[in-house]
Amino acid sequence: MAGAAANGTAGVGQERFLADAAARGLHVEVVERPAARSLEEAAGILGISPADVVKSLVVKHKDGTFLFALIPGDRQISWPKLRTLVGVNKLSLPPPEVAREATGYERGTITPLGSSNPWPVYADATITGRRISMGAGAHGYSAFVDADALTAALDAVVADISDPN
Repeated sequence: MAGAAANGTAGVGQERFLADAAARGLHVEVVERPAARSLEEAAGILGISPADVVKSLVVKHKDGTFLFALIPGDRQISWPKLRTLVGVNKLSLPPPEVAREATGYERGTITPLGSSNPWPVYADATITGRRISMGAGAHGYSAFVDADALTAALDAVVADISDPN
């Protein structure tokens, strides 16, 4: 497993990310990158398409619990599809401070790996079969991982939960 945390600048969030990946036997490659103003800009910096940048969205149930939705950067969450899959009639994106409290990560760094709570993971089926980039638990870093290995390691439900942007 490669990692950038050894330089001491990445912080506790990235240490949790790397430790959880290692505990799951998941190979991740963490790269440092300059700040980006958009997902498209981040993809360009990393030399990949926006579809290969996977957003880890924290989704709140009305009962106060959460789940992670892994959505490719060129797509958006489909609320009707996700609600049907989860079997509820209401889901929402919480405010940034609630997402941080639920995961231990700030927006822009959120990942199911190393989350302070092991919420269920739902991954959009379009991420399968390729290498993806995702948040690595700290600003200025991205992680590359095999999507199929990631979904298996997280015991994720893989389904159609997105629509084109």
